[in-house]
Amino acid sequence: MEVEIDEITRAIIWLVRSGVFMRIAFCFLRMMGDEDESSMYKKRAIHAGVFYIIAESIWQLKDIVFYYYA
Repeated sequence: MEVEIDEITRAIIWLVRSGVFMRIAFCFLRMMGDEDESSMYKKRAIHAGVFYIIAESIWQLKDIVFYYYA
């Protein structure tokens, strides 16, 4: 069984997307459950969103570079 780079890349992208979604959902659930620490979980959810944007940007930049030099 031969695994190609594209398959590994798609798997990593899928893991990042699902991980960020789960992290944001967890933070929102914790914010609803614990009002005292809601600002901390709000900050964590925002950081997860920023990480997602940066991660998606990196994959898009990789595709642009590979297209340009191909």
